[in-house]
Amino acid sequence: MNTHLSILSEVKQGNYRVLARALTLVENDIAPADLILKNLDSDFTKLVVGITGPPGAGKSTLVNAITKHFTADNKRVAILAVDPTSPFNFGSLLGDRIRMSGHFNNPNVFIRSLATRGALGGISAKTIEMVDVLKASNFDVILIETVGVGQSEVEIAGLADKTIVVLVPESGDEVQNIKSGLMEIADCFVVNKADREGADTFVNNLKKIVHQGIKPIPILKTVADKDIGIDELCKWISKPLEITNQRKEFLFAEKAWRIIQNHKMMDIDKKRLRENIQAALLKDDFNVYRFAEEFVDKG
Repeated sequence: MNTHLSILSEVKQGNYRVLARALTLVENDIAPADLILKNLDSDFTKLVVGITGPPGAGKSTLVNAITKHFTADNKRVAILAVDPTSPFNFGSLLGDRIRMSGHFNNPNVFIRSLATRGALGGISAKTIEMVDVLKASNFDVILIETVGVGQSEVEIAGLADKTIVVLVPESGDEVQNIKSGLMEIADCFVVNKADREGADTFVNNLKKIVHQGIKPIPILKTVADKDIGIDELCKWISKPLEITNQRKEFLFAEKAWRIIQNHKMMDIDKKRLRENIQAALLKDDFNVYRFAEEFVDKG
């Protein structure tokens, strides 16, 4: 049997050790990574939830609480941390690791971290590929924790079926920017640490902004470290998805665009690029647009 097919067969059956190996192959473009990706089943039934928001909003604590809720219901959960500040990333603070330790030994939970690899908005083609490998396994829910706010819809659209934007009562300044960036990507706003002072005022201000938008977006209050509001949030997560064909086409076009972009960029040698720039800058008539065109033409 071909190696990639035996790997996929084990991944499908929920062999997490083989899944971890498959993800490493894909992340580092090691053979047979391309064959693994080309032989993936298109499973649209797996629920992928993106969780984003500014650092300090308590995304990891929320991911922890959501995972606890679903595993208590005997569901299988995968967590992909694309957030460099996330305690699910393995170079993190010991205290956070201890808080997560219950999940590390849970056979129904699989945790993986991923470097952002300098992609704008923190979402790279690698993230898409790794999520697709996770979808090939036997998880009920896949949670992706990403850092930052203001990513455009297309940044995260090809990745998550539902996107939760986590804010805290102190996020006053972020609310000013919601119209420009977050409105497009949010399917649900979660105001975490809602037991803090000013939480109700913050939620009311958020509701006023959301009402001006083109789609209704639920606003839920949670205190993740005390498991408050988690049941309601998980009910919202579990609601069946209604994805139109138009939306599906849009998502897959975005996904394909990122994959094609990644393939096109593979041949670009950054070291050679820097050396050529060094030489080009010595000329008086240097122009970055002409340089880029010539660099691409030369291959």
